[in-house]
Amino acid sequence: MKLCGLGTALVLTFSDPVVDVLNEAGARSGVNAFYVSFVVAPIITNGSEVLASYTFALKKTQKSMVVAYEQLLGAAVMNNTYCLLVFLAIIYFQKLYWKYTAETLAILAAEACVFAVATRPVHTPKTALAVLSLFPATIALVYVLETYVGLA
Repeated sequence: MKLCGLGTALVLTFSDPVVDVLNEAGARSGVNAFYVSFVVAPIITNGSEVLASYTFALKKTQKSMVVAYEQLLGAAVMNNTYCLLVFLAIIYFQKLYWKYTAETLAILAAEACVFAVATRPVHTPKTALAVLSLFPATIALVYVLETYVGLA
């Protein structure tokens, strides 16, 4: 219980400064803050899960590979689904102006692709590369939807 309280206190202490840093990095680099945060925030927040999964994968046993895969899949589904839910709830309850159609569609498309891959019985290095390519593909999808399709 103490660790949960400590973790909550750390999140409350550092989340706002991290958002400020990501916004400033976007402003200084001339890149939209969304794209900066889309790349940097997952590295910051999920680095420990990736490292733990990598450690399991290094054992190169079938059981350790399954654990690594399930850990990464669970984290991806949890993060995307939970964050999208929180995001939509904040917009709804705060009655904010909706300007996130492109981002929402990109998240839903990525989740649909991960679902299609996750339900396959066998995973190969090609499927791993396909899943890894979803990250830059979603950034590109947001760019295309905003720039060429005109979604806000």
